[in-house]
Amino acid sequence: MKHALPNGRRTKKALCLILLLIALVLSGCGARVPARGSTPLPPIRASANDVLFRAISLVGTPYRYGGNTPQGGFDCSGLIGYVFSDVAGARLPRSADGIADLAAPKVPREQLASGDLVFFRDSGRINHIGIYVGEGRFVHAPSSGGTVRLDALDGDYWRDHYAGAKRVLQ
Repeated sequence: MKHALPNGRRTKKALCLILLLIALVLSGCGARVPARGSTPLPPIRASANDVLFRAISLVGTPYRYGGNTPQGGFDCSGLIGYVFSDVAGARLPRSADGIADLAAPKVPREQLASGDLVFFRDSGRINHIGIYVGEGRFVHAPSSGGTVRLDALDGDYWRDHYAGAKRVLQ
């Protein structure tokens, strides 16, 4: 073989290749991977006041299943997605349980702050979401035939179905 490498050079080249492969495999070990069942949170840089003013300005907008615009109406996750997109340019998952799955800090109920997202559960899954306003109230798009409105977390239905909260604002 005219172009064969001397035995020592072949060994060094093979060793370098093996080390490179090991380095590539190990480099993946240091990568930050979200916890199982969580979606990475896009950076959301907006003030709680901006989020609240926008959400409250939509009070009275009709509920519409699948709706995500002021002109067409809102369902609960459509309202949240619209507000955060409009105020902060953030793209959130389209469903309440998808938003609940975001890798964001959980907030105990007694530490809720304006702009936190509040979640409600029925039949074992997260099926409703709102934005905490303060003083025990939240804004949301509640149900068919209704409109975007403010409600108390301690209302009979909401108190019994409260599932937690997350802080998505940085």
